[in-house]
Amino acid sequence: MKLRIRDLREDNDLTQQQVAEMLMCDQSLYSKYERGEREIPLRLLIILAEYYGVSLDYLVCRTERSEVNM
Repeated sequence: MKLRIRDLREDNDLTQQQVAEMLMCDQSLYSKYERGEREIPLRLLIILAEYYGVSLDYLVCRTERSEVNM
């Protein structure tokens, strides 16, 4: 699954280590999520979407619109 997590992390000037700490996982595991070597669990995708203020659909490239619809 193609994800935007690397682009969002870089746009927010964060390191993989900082994001991994927020998600309470190891940096090497988070790196595998970014490279698509491991599937990221839904609960972590939800945390990332909320943190970056984007929709899950945007995060997983199902839409180009980043805003969250309420």
